[in-house]
Amino acid sequence: MKKLLTVTLAAAMLALPLTACTDVDTAEGSASATDGQFVVGFDAEFPPMGFVADDGTYTGFDLDLAAEVANRLGLEFVAQPIAWDSKDQELNSGNIDCIWNGFTISGREDSYAWTQAYMANNQVVVVNADSAISSLSDLAGAVVAVQKDSSGLAALEENTDLLNSFAELVQVDDYLNAMMELESGAVDAIVMDEIVARYQIQESGSNFVVLDESVASEEYGVGFALGNEALRDQVQEALEQMAEDGTLAEISTEWFGEDITTIGK
Repeated sequence: MKKLLTVTLAAAMLALPLTACTDVDTAEGSASATDGQFVVGFDAEFPPMGFVADDGTYTGFDLDLAAEVANRLGLEFVAQPIAWDSKDQELNSGNIDCIWNGFTISGREDSYAWTQAYMANNQVVVVNADSAISSLSDLAGAVVAVQKDSSGLAALEENTDLLNSFAELVQVDDYLNAMMELESGAVDAIVMDEIVARYQIQESGSNFVVLDESVASEEYGVGFALGNEALRDQVQEALEQMAEDGTLAEISTEWFGEDITTIGK
């Protein structure tokens, strides 16, 4: 399993300014697969799906999948970091070809041209191991963090009883900041993607736990602009080939220690 995160979350945050000097190509202006490039929009602070490695380059499970797809399509892979709450503007302006970064299909089915789901996920609650919070009902009166414009936020907005029980909902730019806030005691809990939560807890060694109860279940897919079904279909075909020849399983095992992909299963 790859262990590219720094030992502590604080160190991981220090690596982020290196984004500007990374050796990985970035897009400037409008780019598309018709230019011979496959420009993938991703959140550079969302390990293990996409993030900045200790050496300043972009890495992640989703980026490895996307790079392999680009290679099979004969396209130059370009990893383009984006602000997550600006992802639709980036996509619709043509600055990126797709959004590929632990991107949840649920609730967005009609907003994008989606590939089939390639991974299942849950929205879960992360707390300090010594917290008195052990169930969703214990979140009553708690200060809870969630990423802006995220699936976690959407899940909470659909569960109004749970949301209204909080003392406060704090929206943060990224989950690395949220975990630092949790570690300092500024918030009591975080609602976030289970795959991301468990990876970050393992890599950072933080004294956090994931509650047994989930807030919502969902699936990850690759989202293209409506009307770009042609490129979507090419990516889908490449993913199916990768599932059939074992490449999906190989990349998943490298990151997670097992194959947790869902295509062809």
